[in-house]
Amino acid sequence: MWDNLSLGFSTALTPENLLLCFIGVLAGTIIGLLPGLGATTGVAVLLPLTFTLDPVSALIMLAGIYYGAQYGGTITSVLISTPGEPNSIMTTLDGYQMARRGRAGPALAIAAVGSFFAAIVSLILLALVAPPLAQIALKFGPPEQLALVVLGFVIISTVSGDSQIKGLLMTACGVLLATVGIDSATGTTRFTFGQLDLLSGISLIAVVVGLFALGEVLAQLSIGEAKPIRTRLREMLLSKEDLRRSRAPIMRGTGVGFAFGALPGGGSTLASFIAYGLEKRVSPNRAEFGKGAIEGVAAPESANNAAANANFIPTLVLGIPGGATTAVLLGAFTLYGITPGPLLFEQQPTLVWGLLASFFIGNVILLVLNLPMAPVFAQLLRLPYGYLYPLILCSSLLGAFAEENAIFDVWVAIAFGIVGYFIFRVGLPVAPLVIGMVLGALFEKTLVQTSSMGSGSFGILLDRPIALGILAVAALLLVVPAVLARRRRLRVAHTSLVSSESKKDTHV
Repeated sequence: MWDNLSLGFSTALTPENLLLCFIGVLAGTIIGLLPGLGATTGVAVLLPLTFTLDPVSALIMLAGIYYGAQYGGTITSVLISTPGEPNSIMTTLDGYQMARRGRAGPALAIAAVGSFFAAIVSLILLALVAPPLAQIALKFGPPEQLALVVLGFVIISTVSGDSQIKGLLMTACGVLLATVGIDSATGTTRFTFGQLDLLSGISLIAVVVGLFALGEVLAQLSIGEAKPIRTRLREMLLSKEDLRRSRAPIMRGTGVGFAFGALPGGGSTLASFIAYGLEKRVSPNRAEFGKGAIEGVAAPESANNAAANANFIPTLVLGIPGGATTAVLLGAFTLYGITPGPLLFEQQPTLVWGLLASFFIGNVILLVLNLPMAPVFAQLLRLPYGYLYPLILCSSLLGAFAEENAIFDVWVAIAFGIVGYFIFRVGLPVAPLVIGMVLGALFEKTLVQTSSMGSGSFGILLDRPIALGILAVAALLLVVPAVLARRRRLRVAHTSLVSSESKKDTHV
């Protein structure tokens, strides 16, 4: 491994590749700052610019755009409650609340630190265990992926709010939204009501922009808050307490992200959802989640970046994209005449290890570039809301339009902005709805494939040990908290009864 990494760094540390890595990271951060674009769109749009470069240099630049855009999306999630892409949704829940409390700087800083730690650890693991993990990933077929999605639904039902029933209800609404469009199994249209714009489904970006950005603006306007956030520079720096509280979440998030990212189709989005849900269950500060807990930023950001790197395991070793962005990068490999697969590490060692070494360098550049800028970005919140809200509305609606260049998506964003406002007023959790929409398409796809494999029966899940184990965990997560809550209520009722009887005896 050390010989391979030495070869990789000798390739990545050439002046040309260093410059292209820096350009990719910087361009990715800027792209991530624009709501609605994200890493996948950024890589696809800038792909033609790399055709004149040699394959190693081109892939180094595209990879820089990939992980640079993820941090750019974090900035908008924290500052204006607008996730740059779905894997930043969980960061919005506590990152934006930290910003509202004048702690935008620590939120952005811990996101950068957690992302850097997760990236370095996941890259070391990637270099060490890529081939063995690829063999394990091969065992994950549609039944296992279906079980993973079900586990994701169970966990995310509790990521916000205190009621699991409300979380499951909002998740189901998100899944229903994901069914709009053309049925992939039969080719028939569903819930389009004659609208041609709905044939391709409801735009996820438009929904996210509407619920989070527009809904937040409408909610704040209804409250009537008019004073901008005032913070001092020293309050924007990470304290020893911040670092102490973030250490374990960063490590747990890294582990979760790498494990899920290594699975074909797992992706960064599901990893960040699972990491947040896990952290909310195990953290001693769980009562602060959704109100500005720094753990709620550290865990999903670490999982997000660990998964982004682990996505390259199925991509490079199996030729199977680990997520949407790696699918575009897989197309780039094909354009350059390179065939990813088991023989790639032997046939193209300079390209593979040069690319992996550039990940180390790019993440160092990302940390050096953005960590000192966290207080600067946070100062945007000092703008009077009379200027900030129009800026948020314009950038958000532009992001909704830019994905498909369709004015229809702007109207969808406005409609869901109004929906988001009423959801805020009645106290329902927003995140499970979006997460249900994100996972809905994968849920339906794996459901159909699993049914086909079982000749119309889902009994095949009982014959797959991995899928059965995952479903058992999901069932425990549903049942155990309910049982514990019931026992807690009975204990409280019994204590109250004993106390009241003791008072009566004392009175007599």
